Amino acid sequence: MENILNVGTFSIVLKLFIALVLGMIIGTERVWAHKTAGMRTYALVSMGSALFVIISNQMVDYYSGFSGMNPLMIISQIVVGIGFLGAGVIFNKDSKLIGLTTATGLWVAAGIGMASGLGLYNIAIIATTLTLFIFIVLWFIEEKIKKSKYYQEDKIEELG
Repeated sequence: MENILNVGTFSIVLKLFIALVLGMIIGTERVWAHKTAGMRTYALVSMGSALFVIISNQMVDYYSGFSGMNPLMIISQIVVGIGFLGAGVIFNKDSKLIGLTTATGLWVAAGIGMASGLGLYNIAIIATTLTLFIFIVLWFIEEKIKKSKYYQEDKIEELG
């Protein structure tokens, strides 16, 4: 058994921790917005994605002599798995789709985790910042539009 306290292990812990923290930051906004998927969900999705990417990279190191070894296969399956999770949070209530933003947020958190797992921290941090911009700033803009006179007139015409 190899020594667990080495530079490689520190690198793995750093990747998982960064993915966890960035996912948790996005989840914190979702808690403030009173959404069902919150800090723990986003942190787990992001860290889990990083974990699968790290495993994929480790498999390449161990099995590099074997033909047909493609680490991108695991990464592509993360997207499929998150799509399945996302579909589970989307539902129809009173002729309105609910959970679509949560589903797409989880999808982005998976991408942030994959970036962290690959050690692409700049991309992960930028994506987290942009995701928070979308969740926070664009929410305020949407609310202003929904309260505007023109939006309300369109709604009345739609009902009539």
